[in-house]
Amino acid sequence: MRHIPATMATQHPDNASAPFWETDGDGFISAQEEVREAYAAFSELNVDEYMWDWEGKYVDEAVVERLFSEYHEYFMETSLGRDKFLTFRIPNIWQEKGYSLARAFMAMLTAADMAQDLKIHTPPLFEVILPMTESATQLIHIQETFGQLAKVKHRLFPNGGTSDFRHIEAIPLVEDVEGMFGIRKLLNSYTHAHSQKFRKKIPYLRVFLARSDPALISGMIAAVAGNKVALSELTDWSAKNRIDVYPIIGTGSLPFRGGCNPENMDAFLNEYRGVRTVTIQSAFRYDYDLTHVKHALTRLTNELPQAEPLIISVRHRKILHEIVRKSTAQYHQSVQKVAEAMFAVSSAVPPRRERRLHIGLLGYARKIGKKEFPRAITFTAAMYSLGVPPELIGTGRTLRSLKEDEREVLRATYEHMENDIKLAGRFLNKENLEMMTIADERWKPIQKDIQFLEEYFATELGPREPHEFLHRNTTSDIYFLRQAGDDISDAVLRAGKLRKSLG
Repeated sequence: MRHIPATMATQHPDNASAPFWETDGDGFISAQEEVREAYAAFSELNVDEYMWDWEGKYVDEAVVERLFSEYHEYFMETSLGRDKFLTFRIPNIWQEKGYSLARAFMAMLTAADMAQDLKIHTPPLFEVILPMTESATQLIHIQETFGQLAKVKHRLFPNGGTSDFRHIEAIPLVEDVEGMFGIRKLLNSYTHAHSQKFRKKIPYLRVFLARSDPALISGMIAAVAGNKVALSELTDWSAKNRIDVYPIIGTGSLPFRGGCNPENMDAFLNEYRGVRTVTIQSAFRYDYDLTHVKHALTRLTNELPQAEPLIISVRHRKILHEIVRKSTAQYHQSVQKVAEAMFAVSSAVPPRRERRLHIGLLGYARKIGKKEFPRAITFTAAMYSLGVPPELIGTGRTLRSLKEDEREVLRATYEHMENDIKLAGRFLNKENLEMMTIADERWKPIQKDIQFLEEYFATELGPREPHEFLHRNTTSDIYFLRQAGDDISDAVLRAGKLRKSLG
């Protein structure tokens, strides 16, 4: 059985500070620098896996060749594909054109040839992550396409020496709450189709649960409920089908995106027990003291494999589904109404990666209702920059609307909700919110959210520590600079550094 990674470094552009390994220190990580970043993740942070992202961004296609050439001694001792893992997140060809997919597959095939010629472990790459997976048919299609391309490649270039490398493992990335509630159906369909197509039983499955996009689209309560139900379902499905399942969760540093950061390890490890692989995004790696980062990574490596998930009964799952319906409605009601102010700030969020422009062929937008929204990191950064953490939006009114039995189920399921609300609430700027409400009454429901949350948790939301007061002052600067029509980009970055994450 291969080693299952506990930590997966990713290229999510949520860091406010510059990487510890970067020589120019500007915080922007070019496609050329990402090879150095992957090596630093393996060798200096000791993460198990690095996600190489082909979705919506520019990519260095020679990544394996450069790793093997530039860090030859390391990879002769540490085998890629056995000890450390480089995993491609491929584009979803049902959402964007497949230009990158062919290149990604050829990169995997030629990497296998190179590894064999170097007399090291091969294939170095053997898994892909399919974003926005909606059906088993998509997963099978990706595997079939790779197999067909491999046959052509081996026929045209017979000296490659890896003619038996014709099959890859597919990791479904489920990015919507309904998909998480229905994850058992996806796995049933996929395992059946796989056995029919490839005439063999799947030995194990890795299943990727998104955390940021569900929060962006449906709000924080719905995102957490979806994750927890999916973890419970995966555990039960695994036991009944006798196939090991190793869930991955895609979490960022701020509570809205999962709260996985070096300062929140106790709560995170307890909340998401049952997860076997956690994404270690850029803010986690670069916005915290390096010693604390390494300690947190060691904890994840040691503790994730031991934790057993919360098992959710059929009755509680039905109640959670109703809570998701209510909370999503409250969240949508507000977030669409205040989108104009969010968009005015989102354009000032500094870029951290070389993303491709959405020109109708090379990407896809996230939609809430009929409105197209920025990606979750940019949205979260914009809302925090306004002084209104998105964790609070719709949450207070949802809690107020729930029946007592629903509240009990939510408390039992989302065990650290109070922790997350209080952490996010420290970056609330009530003065900004009051001024925005006076100018536009559509902010009023969010004020009610905060009032209800303060009553429910018997606390006053707002800054407590010096850096939180500085953050409040910086978001006030952003508000008044916007009013004057001045540039806010420096203040947006300054606020991100204070909260140790852009978004």
